[in-house]
Amino acid sequence: MEDFIWDFDGTLYDTYPGMVSSFVSAFKEYGITVNRKAVYRKMRQYSVGRTFDDFLLDISNDLQVKIREKYQILEKRASKNARPFVDVKEVCQKITFSGGRNFLLTHRDKKAIELLKKDDLLTFFSGFVTSEDNFPRKPNPESLQYLCNRYSINQKKAVMIGDRVLDVKAGHNAGMSGYLFDPDNLIDNSVICDKQVTRISEIL
Repeated sequence: MEDFIWDFDGTLYDTYPGMVSSFVSAFKEYGITVNRKAVYRKMRQYSVGRTFDDFLLDISNDLQVKIREKYQILEKRASKNARPFVDVKEVCQKITFSGGRNFLLTHRDKKAIELLKKDDLLTFFSGFVTSEDNFPRKPNPESLQYLCNRYSINQKKAVMIGDRVLDVKAGHNAGMSGYLFDPDNLIDNSVICDKQVTRISEIL
């Protein structure tokens, strides 16, 4: 592999504690109790959007809007304290020093790039796609195809790395490999991925 395209939330950075706490607190603000473990499991297995859809069933539209807005405020605050997973810097550095390239593909906004800069990781990345680029969400491959075209990435020597099935599917849909980072073995083993790891260092 020459080019490694990374998801941000739950792959490069352990943002789930802040996301889950923000989700639970947003509901609690309006007198609704949700199970923290159930929220985490659903976020990991599907997406934040799917988690909201499931937990907002039977709640009025007005209240749905208020809960989502509260979550955005709380999560934005919590994300400032997010930290990279163990071995992220070492792995990205080794890829770069051996002639490879790292890229970021995230549904998060440019705050993700700011966090990379804060933790001295930005220098190891050659390109970025964030929510501001307005590509369709994964597993749609359009954002990956954009990176391939702009940076002359050979799909046969590239991999999409993420913590959810949609990341792997996005890679496959773009004609490249898909690696699944599953630190707590929450993803169904029937998922077809080219490599499944529990630690970032195992990617090497």
